[in-house]
Amino acid sequence: MAESKRIESGPVSTGGVSHRPMFAVGAVLLGAFLANFDSRLFTIGLPDLKGALGLSFDEGAWLSTAATASQIMIAPAVAWLATAFGLRRVLGIPSLLYALVSLLIPLVRDYNVLLALNIVHGLLLGTFVPATLMIILRNLPTRWWLPAIAIYSIRVGLSLNSGISAVGFYVEHVGWQWLFWQDVIVAPLLALFVYLGTPREAVNIELVEEADWGGMLLLGIGLAMIYAGLDQGNRLNWLESGTIVALLGGGGFLTVAFFINESLVRRPWAHANVLFSRNVGLALCVILLYTMTSLSNSSLAPNFLTVVAQLRPEQTGWLFLIYAVLPMLAWVPLSIFLMRRIDAKTVLTIGLSAFAAAGLLGTQVSHDWSLGDFVPMVLLQSLGQSFTLLPIVVTALSNADPTRATSFAAYIQVMRLGGAEIGISLMATWLRVREQIHSNFLGQHVVNGSVDVNHVLAQLSGLFASHGAGVAPARALGSLSATVQREANTLAYIDGFWLTVWFAIVALGLVALIGRPPPGPFTPKSDPGWLLRRLRRAFAR
Repeated sequence: MAESKRIESGPVSTGGVSHRPMFAVGAVLLGAFLANFDSRLFTIGLPDLKGALGLSFDEGAWLSTAATASQIMIAPAVAWLATAFGLRRVLGIPSLLYALVSLLIPLVRDYNVLLALNIVHGLLLGTFVPATLMIILRNLPTRWWLPAIAIYSIRVGLSLNSGISAVGFYVEHVGWQWLFWQDVIVAPLLALFVYLGTPREAVNIELVEEADWGGMLLLGIGLAMIYAGLDQGNRLNWLESGTIVALLGGGGFLTVAFFINESLVRRPWAHANVLFSRNVGLALCVILLYTMTSLSNSSLAPNFLTVVAQLRPEQTGWLFLIYAVLPMLAWVPLSIFLMRRIDAKTVLTIGLSAFAAAGLLGTQVSHDWSLGDFVPMVLLQSLGQSFTLLPIVVTALSNADPTRATSFAAYIQVMRLGGAEIGISLMATWLRVREQIHSNFLGQHVVNGSVDVNHVLAQLSGLFASHGAGVAPARALGSLSATVQREANTLAYIDGFWLTVWFAIVALGLVALIGRPPPGPFTPKSDPGWLLRRLRRAFAR
């Protein structure tokens, strides 16, 4: 049964229609892509950055956590800030500051200064994606919404798969500094597009005077602390560490305090009643599950090639560039075409099914797989990225009031950033635990003194005999140990792929529960039987 009305919560968030919509769309493209692309470059390039800057493993880990936690802290509040202060101030000015900080980071060698700059870098970066969503809802004519949201949505797949090639190119050919210095060129261009594509807006004095600053701080700091605890938990052995207990406990307390605060203040910033719509709540849950099932693309496949196949980004980047990024140039227009004609749930079902199929292919991996063996999986992941996030966002927007988008946008950012980063942290823990279990099981069959083990060690010692009779046995033992670890890692990644399959299946079940949204700008123009008739004609031929 269709829901009778949309959920309305938060301040009215409408703006003047852009007189230069192409520049507005360009700002959406640059802002959305830059945020995900830079985060991806930092994650993949971190080992090279640690080597270049002389950072220890712990220093590099905290640098990464601080950069992402600061994004999570600011992102939920950006929609409200754009409503209160205008998009030019919230997106244009931070873009210029972001270019300056990006210029400075590679020049710094003091760790404390580097950490502070990365926190500022993350705060500024955290404004880009939420602000670009507000450009769509506030300043673009409704006929532009679907293609603009498609650009907003596809940034994830494009940045995840092109980032691997970019890191390899920068590190090998122009220098690791360009992981940051590229933004000195791109960020000012974003500021220009924002200035040309969005109208000038006065500060909403009434909204600022009644601002729920406490709610914004409670949610932002709470989520940032929870993320930091989850990100560092795998390294610090979870609840055995007082730091992790403090971060998770403190973050959970602040988040609960936020919901209490929103129920008490006169003008709540992001009231939780937006979550009480069945369709909106289910759509937000599907967004969370999408971030988990898409880990087969963002984490498992590239990390398997690094950990098991021992390949660097410049060796694997072409696989994702050719078979994930390029197909998206066809998949995305097709998804927009279908969204204009059939129910978004049908498109979403295709995307999640593609992720489930990719995960099933991943359960067949072995250490013998070469790059070519990953092509079918990556093609399915490309289809999944193109056909999943766009219909989820459209489904959620169709059941919310776009003119009161601040509450909805806040929770979208919580699911988008929090879900993705929490998913990565939990997957890393899952792989570590499963690798230890499989290593233990495999080790039980490698018994010292057994005939088979002695035979293998003798063969390996013969291979290393040229290095000297004294070191050959030690090298043989090390080689056998590495083989066991390789197989344990392979089995752990298979378990990880199975996990993404189940996430996709659960998401498909939730999609089936989503009801028909009320009529609106995203309602398909064709009748529901359009696709079936076209298929019948095709098969009749």
